[in-house]
Amino acid sequence: MAASKMYTIMNKSCLKTCALLLLGICFSSESFATEIQADNTRPLYGFGSPASTADIARINIDVMPDGWGAPPGQGNYKQGKKVYAEKCAACHGSDMASPVKGTGAPALRGGRGSLTSGKPKKTVESYWPYASTLFDYVKRAMPFNAPGLLTDDEVYAVAAYILAEANIIDKDVVLNAEMLTEIKMPNRDGFIADPRPEKFSRR
Repeated sequence: MAASKMYTIMNKSCLKTCALLLLGICFSSESFATEIQADNTRPLYGFGSPASTADIARINIDVMPDGWGAPPGQGNYKQGKKVYAEKCAACHGSDMASPVKGTGAPALRGGRGSLTSGKPKKTVESYWPYASTLFDYVKRAMPFNAPGLLTDDEVYAVAAYILAEANIIDKDVVLNAEMLTEIKMPNRDGFIADPRPEKFSRR
């Protein structure tokens, strides 16, 4: 009987303690929420800082298949050949088909028609669906040791050189924002269209 009574007392004590803890959490959460609401500029997790318009502009450089986001500028085969030799060949190889071993760089041309074979070779020529994808990738990620180093004219030029060497465009083509949308890549129809509506959301 005594043990039962003691157990009841302990239960009541635990319930009171839990209630006080919950009450403290509620007040603490409400106070924290009020502080955050009063100062929306303070980082929620206590580090970092709000991204400025300039910060966002530096990485908001997507170039879409319909030409959206493509910057002004232009480049041709001859100019691109020089850029490629200086900034790209050290990894991708002088002929674009035989990358330098140990660099991890992929081949950029060749492999057309191989995707359905037992040994598919994915390159810009055989796999990539849009010329804009090439421009976008080179602009933001190349050269490997200094991504973003190339000017827009240099990106247009080296893209023109790669596409011409892959026999996708003629060597006399001047590549610019408008021309990017007109190029028909060999594997354009090898992809399934994305039906999600949010893909059309552009900020």
